[in-house]
Amino acid sequence: MRVLTAEQMRDLDRQAIEEIGIPGLVLMENAGRASAEALLRAFADRCCAPVLILCGKGNNGGDGFVVARHLRNRELKVEVLVLAPREKIGGDAAVNLAILERCGQTVRFVPDDESLAAALVDARAGLIVDALFGTGLSSEVRGHYRRAIDWINASGLPVVAIDIPSGVDAGNGHILGRAVQADLTLTFAAAKLGHLLSPGAQCCGRLEVIDIGIPKHLRPRPDDLHLWTRWEEAATLLPERPATGHKGTFGHLLVIAGSRGKTGAAILAAEAGLRGGCGLLTLATAASAQPVVAAALAEAMTEPLADDDGGISVDALPAVRRLLEGKAALALGPGLGQTPRTAAFVRQLVADCGLPLVLDADALNLLAADLSVLAPGRRIPPVMTPHPGEMARLVGCSVAEVEQDRVAVARTFAVRHGVVLVLKGAPTLVAAPDGRIGINGSGGPVLATAGSGDVLTGLIGALIAQGLAPFEAARLGCYLHGLAGDRLARRHGAAGVLAGDICRELPAARAALNPKGETAC
Repeated sequence: MRVLTAEQMRDLDRQAIEEIGIPGLVLMENAGRASAEALLRAFADRCCAPVLILCGKGNNGGDGFVVARHLRNRELKVEVLVLAPREKIGGDAAVNLAILERCGQTVRFVPDDESLAAALVDARAGLIVDALFGTGLSSEVRGHYRRAIDWINASGLPVVAIDIPSGVDAGNGHILGRAVQADLTLTFAAAKLGHLLSPGAQCCGRLEVIDIGIPKHLRPRPDDLHLWTRWEEAATLLPERPATGHKGTFGHLLVIAGSRGKTGAAILAAEAGLRGGCGLLTLATAASAQPVVAAALAEAMTEPLADDDGGISVDALPAVRRLLEGKAALALGPGLGQTPRTAAFVRQLVADCGLPLVLDADALNLLAADLSVLAPGRRIPPVMTPHPGEMARLVGCSVAEVEQDRVAVARTFAVRHGVVLVLKGAPTLVAAPDGRIGINGSGGPVLATAGSGDVLTGLIGALIAQGLAPFEAARLGCYLHGLAGDRLARRHGAAGVLAGDICRELPAARAALNPKGETAC
């Protein structure tokens, strides 16, 4: 599903109104009516008590007026507070305010602290509707608006946010001083970045996208493409699994990982590759570590490589070049260690390798000092999977700077270096060399466990080995990884799940994503 910035949504509205000729009043009516219907579906049991609707002075408040009218038509008790003077309400919002009042609804104007405090003392509600700001907010929430948000959050009542929780920046998910903590957010036409990026995402509760009649063929400008990877879209990315296939059909993945004391990372990456569906897998590691990984994973072929004090030496390159023959993809990095000779090995291998690459963990750290070996313009872009700390080292900034604008950091790096960049976090982002951004729609704190990233590396490598292009493999890999974690969290809770548990859940997650059988694409 496409995700919009606040500017793109405004452009979409403009096209619908000015170019297509749909009046803004019609779009507001559609938004308010559909929001009222969604609210009733979600909270029918709470609507016997009054519904308290807090409105601002702009179009979001206008949506709130329409919601109030439709709830009133259903014979619900409604209380409406407007946090602005009557004379500040203009445009389509003023039209709907007048209609609401002519329908007999009392509207209370509370434009300052004193009047707001008095109104809130009198308020009796079983449900709150937030229609204060919408997606146009760009400055910090202050004054009686801030106090209203604090009251909403302290009320203990269910909260429905219209379009976006007030106080969340729709463009980046930042909290502008204060933000409503909603149980349900009803947004229009498409999800916005602020709904999906932290910390704003944690304010939205359940997110529902409502069709308000904007023609599907319209496309917002500028054309920065953001894609929300949810269940339905992830299912379309699954590689074919024909009934006549055999182990050679599904690709041979080479994993180069591990060192003395860090064999667990190599084992997890390799097992994830196999459980991710590749037909064959070879795990190459330092000679001193090879007996450990061979004993741990009977299904993988293993190869010992020239050893340098427990890590892979640059002297292993000739053997690795032979191993690359006949392989469909290479996953490199988990548990390699960071000795100088291992660094030389990684740099030379990345520079020379013509296979699709997945780079993680120590491979990222060893490349951070000089990224020239990535050589933008490769026929097949490498996939890099940093967590925020690794991303900070790659771009030479602080973790806080990475987290301040994750979309921009990921996109800039991917475009500049010609890679697919998987920036792990909440949510995980997948940036393509052409500037597209995938926003992962699965996963949560259950994934915050040692070795989880190694599982993701092997899984993405396996999907590439099965024929997916790197960007699609990364998006599907992130979704399946998160879905496996979500399934485990529902059964066991978010704490105490191990990376090995996530790995073993991958086949079930994949089967759940494609319940009609693996022959579908």
